[in-house]
Amino acid sequence: MPGPLEGVRVVEFAGLGPGPFCAMLLADMGAEVLRIARPGTPVDAQDITTRSRSQVEIDLRGEEGQASALALIARADLLIEGFRPGVMERLGLGPEPCLARNPRLVYGRMTGWGQHGPLAHAAGHDINYIAISGALHAIGRAGEAPVPPLNYVGDFGGGGMLLAVGLLAALHEAGRSGRGQVIDAAMTDGTALLSAFMYGFKAKGQWSNQRGENLLDGGAHFYDTYACADGKYIAIGAIEPQFYAELRQRCGIQDPLFDAQLDAARWPLLKLRLADVFRTRTRQQWCELLEGSDACFAPVLDWDEAPQHAHNRARATFTEAGGVLQPAPAPRFSRSVPEQPRPPRAASLQDTLAAWNARS
Repeated sequence: MPGPLEGVRVVEFAGLGPGPFCAMLLADMGAEVLRIARPGTPVDAQDITTRSRSQVEIDLRGEEGQASALALIARADLLIEGFRPGVMERLGLGPEPCLARNPRLVYGRMTGWGQHGPLAHAAGHDINYIAISGALHAIGRAGEAPVPPLNYVGDFGGGGMLLAVGLLAALHEAGRSGRGQVIDAAMTDGTALLSAFMYGFKAKGQWSNQRGENLLDGGAHFYDTYACADGKYIAIGAIEPQFYAELRQRCGIQDPLFDAQLDAARWPLLKLRLADVFRTRTRQQWCELLEGSDACFAPVLDWDEAPQHAHNRARATFTEAGGVLQPAPAPRFSRSVPEQPRPPRAASLQDTLAAWNARS
């Protein structure tokens, strides 16, 4: 069955990280995504973020290549580019000529710093963008340096995912107005937005500027990871009083020091005592005691273990495409269920232009 974005055409200018991730989300939901790559760029089935779309090679430095790109853009609904500000303009493919050819086009721009501002033209990566947004400062252990959370927060959460939201919102609006627009998606902005919940806590005086001392940053003894007897780890998130009570009951914790759950002054000591408790059994033994209960428990699984977990297998959270194990599309749709991912594939520019013109 076609996905919910069947019939939506997307032109993606090849890049790394958040742009391809955004295009992958759209392709997963049924959009027809065409990836424009430099000549000589191989199709890589192991680059999971390029799945479920076709790739054509175009030399954008010449007039012929620019004309070919504009011909495709004229038949597209969405465009995704992730170059530094000004690059697309120098190629003759900035918003003005593209919207002149296709007034309904939604033109998505993915950058770290945004299209304007003092840092707009500087190089950077996820770690830099989340640093000035306040998020990186909050991640890590008390008294230790901030810890980069891979590149989930800037590239993918604050970047590619929010670009997808902006593109789809503007596509919906274009359906009413008949007019496209430009989406300026900056990872600095997106990361700040992802921090809205914490800024809410801070406004209430419930979140300090110190790492590892707060409710959700590992400061609380009931919201952290703990080593087990076999050196593997478990994750505990028993915030609500009833869940905290169940955790204590199942673990046999009767020490009255644990009664004042939200007394932050006791958290360091209670973390030490809880660590002693969890070191008494292996991770599997804790799974047998706690998993599936209201103790808010989960084993900390590695990349090999996660696809084999019973819950992930039951939900088909992981899948294979072209022999490559990868996360399955999300979220799930009850009716317009998208097709399963397929490996990326090379396509002919001329054949693609002919097909798009025929179906326009």
